[in-house]
Amino acid sequence: MRSPTRSASDRSRCRRRLTALAAAGALAAVGLVTLAAAPAAAVPPGTTTAYVTNFAGGAVSVVDTATGTVTASVPVGGFTQDVAVNAAGTAVYAATTIPNTVAVIDTATAAVNATIPLDGIPVGIALNAAGTAAYVANSGGHNVTFTDTATDTVTATVPVAGILEGIALNPAGTTAYVTAFSPNALSVVDIATATVTATVPMPSVPFGVVTDPAGSAVYVATGAGGTVAKIDTATNTVTASIPVPTSISLAITPDGTTLYATSAVAGGVSVIDTATGTVTAFIGSLGSPSDVQVNSTGTTAYVVDQVDPSGSAPGNIYAVNTTTNAVTTAATGVTGARYLTLHTIPAPAVAAVAPATGPTGGGTVVTITGTDLNGTTAVTFGGTPATTVSCTATACTATAPAHAAGTVDVQVTTPGGTSATSSADQYTYVIPPADIDVHLTAQPHLGILVPYLNYTLTAHNNGPGTVTSATLTATLPTGATATNLSAGCTTTTTKVTCTYGPLANGASTDKTFRVPLSLFSLGNVTVTGVRTTSAPADPNFGNDSSRKTCTVISIVLVTCP
Repeated sequence: MRSPTRSASDRSRCRRRLTALAAAGALAAVGLVTLAAAPAAAVPPGTTTAYVTNFAGGAVSVVDTATGTVTASVPVGGFTQDVAVNAAGTAVYAATTIPNTVAVIDTATAAVNATIPLDGIPVGIALNAAGTAAYVANSGGHNVTFTDTATDTVTATVPVAGILEGIALNPAGTTAYVTAFSPNALSVVDIATATVTATVPMPSVPFGVVTDPAGSAVYVATGAGGTVAKIDTATNTVTASIPVPTSISLAITPDGTTLYATSAVAGGVSVIDTATGTVTAFIGSLGSPSDVQVNSTGTTAYVVDQVDPSGSAPGNIYAVNTTTNAVTTAATGVTGARYLTLHTIPAPAVAAVAPATGPTGGGTVVTITGTDLNGTTAVTFGGTPATTVSCTATACTATAPAHAAGTVDVQVTTPGGTSATSSADQYTYVIPPADIDVHLTAQPHLGILVPYLNYTLTAHNNGPGTVTSATLTATLPTGATATNLSAGCTTTTTKVTCTYGPLANGASTDKTFRVPLSLFSLGNVTVTGVRTTSAPADPNFGNDSSRKTCTVISIVLVTCP
């Protein structure tokens, strides 16, 4: 099977296009899906770049499937056959004939930076999952060439009987499966020993070949045989024969549940349930499909409509939703479109956020863990951009921005898209607590005419948050009254209530009132100030009250220690 980033180890290829084969009668037995005039569904998330061969034009087209545009055309110096991209998406390998080479394309520069000479006519190419080796099926040379991608050199050549058509690797990269005709067979090549270890006869000319993700089965399109053959890799025997319209190219989903088989004659793609070995649908009205591949996320199968076998007319690329079979046009006007390989940058996913809470003022350094976070271009908290963002493939650190109180989603954006929201990405903004320290002081103002005690009721904010509102209440001795109240204070019998706020961290506000003295005030006069309400929460109750006792000896002699 192909690696998750779309190498070509499960490439489903053929050297020539069938032009005189009749469509099999399987169409009547399955549901027929046709391409609607308007797009049926949007291409699922995850940015996919398609590298499409232009056989007659000797080039590889770079197609942005999100926009449907050809962003570059890279000349490769020959008739372009098969094509593969490495897991990192940094290099594309194109098999070309006359001259017989593999052209190595640097995807960053969209230019050929190396060529590997071959013995024979290259028609199929497969990369191992690590991208360290490329294996080329050479039709005229009757061999498979092993190449080292680090040095771009040939390391081994394995003779294989017949005129070779397609090649695929098992997931472990230990075995290559090669289709050929004359004789019609599937050859099994051991990579370690560079030898053919088995040959499986095929009922008709075999073309495309693909391995399942478990490595337990190989599927071969038998062209005019009207079947897809299933081969058990343990015994190298055919265990099933699935009727399909004439098929030459195959692709399988990453989970191995669904197989796609193209039919240029029937103008569509058969959808095969691998568990039952049955065709569940036929997606028609796709023109003349020459190739099909599934992206690494398993969400979309991309189908090349070759349009003109000579390669002189622009082709189309269709996107098939693998869940619904809905079809959209991913690109049009792709010159000489024939075969393709895919590199998908998956959409990022957030698995956890720690810490999951922080103050509304922001400033908390948050660690976001997940998958496919490399290449992050933005991290947002409830839509507000974070600062000081640093990411690897599995984790980001970001400084939370200021935000209103409440729970928000933390989302990561990469070239593959923006992470979907879930309960795992939630971060709760809380208003930081504010500790109000209550102080009550008294100062006597004495005289024969209007003696009184002047009280100052102070609210001091110890932070860390800002006090938005607070109420302090002073309780007076029985019979006492309050006068000359500061703004924001009211009085009732033996009570003075004052409001405060907002108060920044470290700020204080004083409120004053007077308690007149009389001959009946002799003795101790005690007033208590208490924080009765405040917002946000006050975590410290130990400083929420203050008491002041003054001793009245006479209206001209008062002490307030």
